[in-house]
Amino acid sequence: MKPFALTPPRRNGFAPSNGQSSTTKTTLLLADDHTLIRAGLRMLLELVREFEVIGEAQNGREAVALAAELRPAVVLMDLTMPELNGLEATRHILKNCPATRVLVLSAHIEEYWVRDALRAGASGYLVKSAATSELEIAIRAALKGNTYLSPEISSALVRSLDGNPQAGGNTVPLTSRQREILQMLAEGKSTKEIAFALNLSIKTAEAHRCQIMNRLNIHDLAGLVRYALRAGLSAA
Repeated sequence: MKPFALTPPRRNGFAPSNGQSSTTKTTLLLADDHTLIRAGLRMLLELVREFEVIGEAQNGREAVALAAELRPAVVLMDLTMPELNGLEATRHILKNCPATRVLVLSAHIEEYWVRDALRAGASGYLVKSAATSELEIAIRAALKGNTYLSPEISSALVRSLDGNPQAGGNTVPLTSRQREILQMLAEGKSTKEIAFALNLSIKTAEAHRCQIMNRLNIHDLAGLVRYALRAGLSAA
């Protein structure tokens, strides 16, 4: 992918303002469970005059709620977050807010993470080691309806997909609701707590738990936790 040209970068990597005021700003929502990372992203993004950070979420469920309330143009989404992971949060946001674009910003560089993010509807995938200038490039690409991938992962991903589109993968054979419940179980929440958080009856939550165990052929909580960790559904 060949990025479009930017105006000459400032020392921090972002393009300087041309001095003209803009009547329309690109609104951004930050979703990351690390406060320092959100603060750094906000500082960098607000150096671009037409960008405006309008909200911050520290877990996936907050990101879904804030996106529905604020309707940002772009969400910068971490993948491994408590309450609801970034993949599921992306699916929910794009279902509720189809005009919003989601850009994944993650420390994970494995190909299956990228594939799953794109399958979830993400408009791009940046690694956290990327140059700061990539943030602006990726956001502008997403706003144009394009997909942006960090250069260090794009070539390997293309080779993998060309060789075997079904190879590897981290897809969990569960419904979206079951993936949510699996993550909450892995994070130590009881069936009662899960039912309350998802506005379900305890009986329904218990039924989902049984279905998850049967579908995965895992019949103990420790096994579910290990599976959730391997599948990237939880960092617990």
